Amino acid sequence: MKIKETLKRIVHLPYMKYIVVLVIGLLFIGFLDENSVWNHFRYKQRVAELKEEIAVYEDNFERDQKTIHELQHNPKAMERIARERYFMKAADEDIFVLSDDEIKQEEKTLDNEKTE
Repeated sequence: MKIKETLKRIVHLPYMKYIVVLVIGLLFIGFLDENSVWNHFRYKQRVAELKEEIAVYEDNFERDQKTIHELQHNPKAMERIARERYFMKAADEDIFVLSDDEIKQEEKTLDNEKTE
């Protein structure tokens, strides 16, 4: 009986409507609204991720610009890149491509055996 009486007194307090409005307002501002505090933190985190991505792309851009500059001014650089990336060769050369695929396969099987 005391619990019911206490709840009735709490519900009929003169300032209870203000408390209810305040709680609903805080919920709306904190979580439900498009511009809520929750979304604000998520947007801040996304901006930080995008800034890191921009930094990576800027580094790649600078590296590519240096490569382009080198290719335009040094014919030996073009030959080097053709040999390294596209496996091109001179008429009197033989190219041997060494692969470490077997090593990677062995590492994977060893890792699988360790987990079992």
